Amino acid sequence: MNNSYEQSNKTHRNIYISLLVAQGVIIGILERMIPFPFAFAPGAKLGLANLITIVAIFTLSFRDVITLTWLRLILTALLGGTLSTFLYSFGGAFLSLFSMMLVKQLGPKRVSLIGISATGGVMHNVGQLLVASLIAQTWTVMLYLPVLSIIGLAAGGALGIAANYLFTHVTILKYLRFNHEKARKE
Repeated sequence: MNNSYEQSNKTHRNIYISLLVAQGVIIGILERMIPFPFAFAPGAKLGLANLITIVAIFTLSFRDVITLTWLRLILTALLGGTLSTFLYSFGGAFLSLFSMMLVKQLGPKRVSLIGISATGGVMHNVGQLLVASLIAQTWTVMLYLPVLSIIGLAAGGALGIAANYLFTHVTILKYLRFNHEKARKE
């Protein structure tokens, strides 16, 4: 009986991760089709697929979030990316993820979901610029950071507001977040 329950629970978790990965890939592909209106920041994107990462951070274990991020990056690259877009995405996604997980450890009394998301938005840009600096073999690329930081704060804040809305109004996400927080305290 217990083994059956564990297997069922693992299957549900894997299905949930797969659904989040699929949503992240689709959002990422759709976002590539949106022209960015700001000529002063070429290549900058809103990072809409990071909404999935934020949801995952609050509903899955750290290991599962890493798995989800890897799968999302690999599938998005395979479905229309290049090696360079994969490298930029990798640098941004993982620095963003680790930063958000670190800031989340401060607790909800010190930092909100919106603050965590804004941190992710800025650090995603830092990660991408670090990769660009390594590829270009110069640190002058980092001069682009102030512009990208403002865009990252705004986009991250907006995604945080969207995530707050989802956790407030989508019953299953509210339930998953509650169970995740309860499991962490035990």
